[in-house]
Amino acid sequence: MIDVIFERKINKTSIKVVLGDITEEETEAIVNAANSYLRHGGGVALAIVKRGGSIIQRESDEIIKNQGALQPGRSVITSAGSLKAKYIIHTVGPMRGEGNEEEKLRYAISSALTLAKDYGIRSISFPAVSCGVYGFPQEEGTLIITETVKKFIEENEDAFDEIHLIGLGEPVPDLFKEALENV
Repeated sequence: MIDVIFERKINKTSIKVVLGDITEEETEAIVNAANSYLRHGGGVALAIVKRGGSIIQRESDEIIKNQGALQPGRSVITSAGSLKAKYIIHTVGPMRGEGNEEEKLRYAISSALTLAKDYGIRSISFPAVSCGVYGFPQEEGTLIITETVKKFIEENEDAFDEIHLIGLGEPVPDLFKEALENV
């Protein structure tokens, strides 16, 4: 079930904070918090592949075969298999303790937004990238993600119709809501 708990318009873009499962999103693209090798073995990535099918992993493997491991901040795109979304943008967020985490998280979100814009994607859904198994503090991470989305929209006001900031359970949706109210 998808439940919009807060909405704010910035320029022409509606930003919605959503409580729900990203694999159920009907945005044109969803963002996967990926690892450098696009091995979708846990967390959001595993849920996406289980729901969307093995085509997602095969396309990811092909990207790694052709391009090598992805550095933190880098984003790539695959189809979404049998998900409601059309695309998955895989972005590699930072792991806590690796250094320059804030900068790398901003770059990861910016990179995903730029790739979506380049593909003409009008709606996209973001989880709390790096705020799970990668250990980034959730309050800080959701604020950085929200700030980065807002800045991108202000600089590219016609790029998107709708952006979702999503979390499956507490406290992530509330943290996104608080951040969006205050940026």
